[in-house]
Amino acid sequence: MEKIIVSGCLYGYHCRYDGKDCYSEKIEQLKEKAILIPLCPEQMGGLSTPRYPSEIVGDKLINRKGIDVTEEYHRGAKATLGIALENGVKYALLKQKSPSCGKDRIYDGSFSGTVIEGSGVTAKLLQEHQIQVFTEDEIDQLFGLLK
Repeated sequence: MEKIIVSGCLYGYHCRYDGKDCYSEKIEQLKEKAILIPLCPEQMGGLSTPRYPSEIVGDKLINRKGIDVTEEYHRGAKATLGIALENGVKYALLKQKSPSCGKDRIYDGSFSGTVIEGSGVTAKLLQEHQIQVFTEDEIDQLFGLLK
């Protein structure tokens, strides 16, 4: 069975910035087809839960209070990549719009809820290492790749 990295919040862990989850019922179906590795890159980078929301501003990650949390985000991305490589992971299912896990669409850095094209640091790093990233909106595509 394939091993898949899954954002902890999609798995049901209360690890989002607001201390909540984004549980997806399709995770239960995915558990039948793959070995899931749930994790939260932001927590792995040393950020607490709950925490102030962060957005990408230029080449930095800044939280709502104006504190630079770039190092924590990059540390979490590298830790996630390490786990993926150690486990031969080819796929990741990550939370859309997140400054860490977002793929193709993220918040614009103004904390206004505006979404722009772009990817979070973890999603980008995984893709740079040929790990295919899916969001919760693309889970059916992921199912199609599993044996």
